[in-house]
Amino acid sequence: MTIPALAIEARVLLLMPTSQDAARTCDLLRESGLDGFECTDIHSVCRELAAGAGAILLTDETIAEDGAELLTSALENQPSWSDVPLIVLSREGASRSKLSFREPVNVTLIERPVRMHTLISVIKSALRARNRQYEVRDNLIERQVAAESAAAERERLRITLASIGDAVISTDADGKVTFLNGVAQRLTGWSQTEANGRHLSEIFRIVNEHTRQLVENPALRALQKGVIVGLANHTILISRDGAERPIDDSAAPIRDGSGNQVGAVLVFRDVTERKRSEEAQARLAAIVESSDDAIISKSLDGVIRTWNAGAERLFGYSSTEAIGQPITLILPPERLVEEREILNRLRRGERVDHFETVRLAKGGRTLNVSLTISPIRDAGGRVVGASKVARDITSRTQIEADLRRSEERYRTLFDFMGQAFCVIEMLYDDCDQPVDYRFLEVNPAFEVHTGLKDAVGRTMRELVPDHDAHWFEIYDRVASTGRSVRFVSEAKALGRWYDVSAYRPGGPNSRRVAVLFTDITERKRAEDSLRDADRRKDEFIALLAHELRNPLAPIRNGLQVLQLGANNVTAIDQARSMMERQLGHMVRLIDDLLDVSRIGRNKMELRRSRVSVADILDSALETARPLIDAGGHGLMVSLSPEPIFLDADLTRLAQVFGNLLSNSAKYTPHGGDIWISAERRGNEAVISVRDDGIGIPNESLDSIFDMFSQVDRSIERSTGGLGIGLALVKGLVEMHGGSVSAESPGSGRGSTFTVRLPALEHQNGHDLRHTHCAEPPKCDVGRRFLVVDDNRDSATSMAMMLKLVGNDVRTANDGLEAVEASEQFRPQVILMDVGMPKLNGYEATRRIREERWGKSIVIIALTGWGQEGDRAQSRDAGCNGHLVKPVSFSDLEDLLSKLTDGPAGLK
Repeated sequence: MTIPALAIEARVLLLMPTSQDAARTCDLLRESGLDGFECTDIHSVCRELAAGAGAILLTDETIAEDGAELLTSALENQPSWSDVPLIVLSREGASRSKLSFREPVNVTLIERPVRMHTLISVIKSALRARNRQYEVRDNLIERQVAAESAAAERERLRITLASIGDAVISTDADGKVTFLNGVAQRLTGWSQTEANGRHLSEIFRIVNEHTRQLVENPALRALQKGVIVGLANHTILISRDGAERPIDDSAAPIRDGSGNQVGAVLVFRDVTERKRSEEAQARLAAIVESSDDAIISKSLDGVIRTWNAGAERLFGYSSTEAIGQPITLILPPERLVEEREILNRLRRGERVDHFETVRLAKGGRTLNVSLTISPIRDAGGRVVGASKVARDITSRTQIEADLRRSEERYRTLFDFMGQAFCVIEMLYDDCDQPVDYRFLEVNPAFEVHTGLKDAVGRTMRELVPDHDAHWFEIYDRVASTGRSVRFVSEAKALGRWYDVSAYRPGGPNSRRVAVLFTDITERKRAEDSLRDADRRKDEFIALLAHELRNPLAPIRNGLQVLQLGANNVTAIDQARSMMERQLGHMVRLIDDLLDVSRIGRNKMELRRSRVSVADILDSALETARPLIDAGGHGLMVSLSPEPIFLDADLTRLAQVFGNLLSNSAKYTPHGGDIWISAERRGNEAVISVRDDGIGIPNESLDSIFDMFSQVDRSIERSTGGLGIGLALVKGLVEMHGGSVSAESPGSGRGSTFTVRLPALEHQNGHDLRHTHCAEPPKCDVGRRFLVVDDNRDSATSMAMMLKLVGNDVRTANDGLEAVEASEQFRPQVILMDVGMPKLNGYEATRRIREERWGKSIVIIALTGWGQEGDRAQSRDAGCNGHLVKPVSFSDLEDLLSKLTDGPAGLK
């Protein structure tokens, strides 16, 4: 039975000379409403103390010498809030020094004999004090939970602001910038680091589009007035690089929980595209209005809605006279039937092209005109009116040329119309019940969207025998009620998804249904794919956090070991080795992420040379060997007797096979077997990695090489990793012109990964196996180094390493200090951080290079940014080399050796 926590915390732990004494004392405590718990020895007291106790009652003879030390340690190791009362019943004249404490401990000594009511009073007083300790503990827990909740809320707000589509800048009460999201950084040209603490007027520069005068900053006005403020039109944002963009924005004060104004938030957006759209619409309206043709629009009941200047010139009526009148205003009486037929065709969605007819101008003058009439559709594709272009055909040649161009434009629109359209007619049986539909009309997109050919004149059941009954029900309802519907549904008979709009053309007696629909099958598949990708992304983010935290724990523990075990050489060596391994693990995780990103953006470069498969596998085995040995696995290697050569990047292919071998080691139970073989088949090198591990389910084989894919993500089976290793393998193999495949008989039955790569022709006498590189040269000592980094710990630790090998080292913590120190110290080598306050590393390098004494200094960029663009930027600034943090000392030694061997180096 589980004892409630509150009961455990109220217990009085008893240790008496005999069990009879303990039982009698427990009974007396219970009579006083107290909970006594009998302990058998001092070890039992310590165990129960760890579980929870209100006080400890014991006698001095129950505390042996070793027991005193044990109890002392248990009391001193309590949490900071805890001070459990210890009541010791001491014999008269007994030694009071048996319990000795390094820190103050709550001990009450009572000489025997003692009255029971006195003892009960002492215990109750101790329990009341203990309850106050528990209240302190509960208060501390509540504060911690509240602090964690507040931190999480702040992080959610930061992520939300960083991810929204509009630009966001926040300031403090003095108008100084505290936050810019990514959009704001892009539009203003200021990074968060550079803008932080600067006044908003420096970051957010706005002028009037026409006058070029400065515009009052809305955020500063919101700070002054305490109200929401928006910009007027025609406002231009001038970014840091001088680029100009039209924007609109708004600003509001930020208030704390007490209503005090603590800052302002500015939200703005680039409206360049909107301005262009408005200008395009204005140009289109100007074109219509200035056209020599009569351009008229009318409703389906024949009422004139628009009337341009060309219509005024052609027919003689002003727009005021014509708009709102029936179109019969310009029709001869004998042409009224013609107009009714035109309207019927428009309602069916048809268009009238180059229709030559006669119309009336004001005063009764007849005109020979050529008409082009097109249906006007609403957003749902329903015909709501018509657009008519009328041209006097007395200047026929020009008119025909213009009409041909107009026809080409309209025909292009029609041919590329994305939506399918059909009109179907309901068929009834003898009992006047709907039984089928016949296709009366389809547009060119109909066959594309449905795959149904020659539909006109045929019925739905004839074309689609296993039709979906619910579609019939919808069409029946539309035909019978006249109410339009729009729905998204799967046409199982066709194996497709459609976005459908259906309505009844004609009057209440019409038996027809017009259907406008779009095949959205690919969109539905894409949505499903996006949902799956989003799920995998969320899983990956959680996994990434887990994988990055894992090595941080032993690194932190290692630091504690270094502090606590200063005189323990063995412990320090073990801690340092462990920290190096875990740091290497973190670096490999980040490198894998960067490699996958480079492959996806075609930014990875291969350093090809003639290499042997044997050398590649030797390098891969060297990487994977610790993991294989740790798993107690057997390893069998089988290579072709004849050497196989590739035109390849040895490092990258070693990375490929190192990943495959590491996967086999991780997913094979302890003591399993791993086989690796290589042979030549025709013009290909075929390398296989096989194991007898957990295997791959058949349903996972198709996705095993996808980004973030892992066969088993359960906590019990997870062996670490981000699920990008096989994606990286696939990318690197395909960059070499090869392919990789996976096979498995199923879960628990092992797996085989096979890589095929183009092989080179064998050349006698050129077996490159077991080629070894010389040891890298060591960094010369006795140089003058300047270490520049705004992270003081980073600068100090690098300086310590350089000093340990005999160099003269100084440090600087910002760009301006770096320039000044360089002039005074005249270093031979500068390790320059890039992102720093006051003056960044690029600008500091440029200033040093401008000085005569700074031209021969070896400057190496030392930064967390390692993309090709970052390296190019450091080269442009004048850096001789570029290293990515964290930097191993051997990498620094190697780079310095290369740089100092060149013309600009130091001998």
